[in-house]
Amino acid sequence: MSHSGSVVQLATDKDELYEAHVDTSQVDERRLLRKIDIRVVPWLGLLYFLNFLDRGSIGNAKLYHMETDLGITDKQYLIALTAFFFPYALLEPASNVILRRVRPSMWLSSMMFVWGIVMMCHGFLRNYGGLVTLRVLLGVAEAGLYPGIVFYISCWYKRSELGTRVAAFFTSATIAGAFSGLLAAAISNMNGVAGKPGWSWIFILEGLLTVLCAIASYWVISNFPETAGFLTKEERVFVIRRLRDDMQFSAGGEAFKTQYIWQSLRDWKTYLAMGIYMGFDGPLFAFSLFTPTIINEVRYTATTANLLSVPVYVWSCIVTVIVGLVGDRLGKRGYINLILFGTGLVGYTILITSSIPALSYFACFLASSAIYPTVPNSVAWVASNVEGSYKRGVTLAMAIGWGNLNGAVSSNVYRAQDAPWYRLGHGIILAYIAIGWLCSAAFMFLLRKENERRDRGERDEVIDCDNSGEISELNLKNGRFETVNDARREKGDEWSQFRYTL
Repeated sequence: MSHSGSVVQLATDKDELYEAHVDTSQVDERRLLRKIDIRVVPWLGLLYFLNFLDRGSIGNAKLYHMETDLGITDKQYLIALTAFFFPYALLEPASNVILRRVRPSMWLSSMMFVWGIVMMCHGFLRNYGGLVTLRVLLGVAEAGLYPGIVFYISCWYKRSELGTRVAAFFTSATIAGAFSGLLAAAISNMNGVAGKPGWSWIFILEGLLTVLCAIASYWVISNFPETAGFLTKEERVFVIRRLRDDMQFSAGGEAFKTQYIWQSLRDWKTYLAMGIYMGFDGPLFAFSLFTPTIINEVRYTATTANLLSVPVYVWSCIVTVIVGLVGDRLGKRGYINLILFGTGLVGYTILITSSIPALSYFACFLASSAIYPTVPNSVAWVASNVEGSYKRGVTLAMAIGWGNLNGAVSSNVYRAQDAPWYRLGHGIILAYIAIGWLCSAAFMFLLRKENERRDRGERDEVIDCDNSGEISELNLKNGRFETVNDARREKGDEWSQFRYTL
């Protein structure tokens, strides 16, 4: 007999509580969530702020004669930007598997320390070869941070809480975009100090700040919920139980099995997620690296261009927070993605057709509205539809890695010869956003169809402990398990009672 929603079976299954001997009746859920929020999210936001600040600072440094001082051409500059993305994208899936097996405090902090050192080395560059080498090393060092943070946050919160938290930490990227312009304009005044140009000091000082924060991170970052030192025993158990009630059955620890990796590689959701991430990550890197240059080319000076980029990022920050709150409240993340990508299509259409500086500047606001809020919304959407900590880690890393690999393309689309309007670059980014819209629509459509199949009982497994009738060939094809617990542990989000969120 299959189990298409048997109340008795589910009730029995819930009786098998995580550490059933621990009494959690005294735990105040709201107070506990505030405690987790304060301890987990702000520091991760700071790490990503520094990550984004360091990665994009080369765009600001370029405006202060870095190319001339190093004797490199615009083409060589673009190649150096491209070199960053290959190790950055390719190493992400492996990094998330390591993160689950090693303490987050150790892995994330060590990555940060190394990239801070590499960042400081940018300030002592002498030639093109050195620039390419350092960009590759920066890609290696930064590779695991973003997918690691996203995966780490997904191990703490319920699906209905994830969007707000990811949005909160991701707003640090928009703040970094705004702050980098202000910081670069200020640091450039150190031109000539110790015989170094202003652009060198941008790298040295920002890298030093990263190194200092990395050292602190070894003590500040908490580990996964089941071992987090800032929680009491009762609170740790409470967190795990509420996550399991939210269909995160791997909460509380999961033994590594190669099959979990293969589950991700065989899952169609992984590949549509890669298309969604491609749709916003390509534009994200182009936008963060070239916004000052684009504004600069439409008749604004270097410092004015850096300063004019600030309101664009402030607006992005506001929209990102609002979208995160609305996504958690309504749960309609697919529809939100379609609206956001649609806004981007309008923004980049204006950028392609406009020859008016003020109109192009306005279109930058529309473009940022499409790019930045879509990132945390999509992260929460994909993470909430993949169960199993290793599977989720690999799926997120593959999607993020593929999205980031497209930064290698988008970092080359704004060529100096296309200035001041960059029609080709805007056209390519428009195509990326169209891909994101189409993949979001397909993801939502297929998730709905799969939920309908489960409602009809087409995905029911055979549960031996409750088997009292005839077993169909279809049920056997879906798997045979001793208990419901075995089924959901082995199958993750493919379990017949798991429901996807649209």
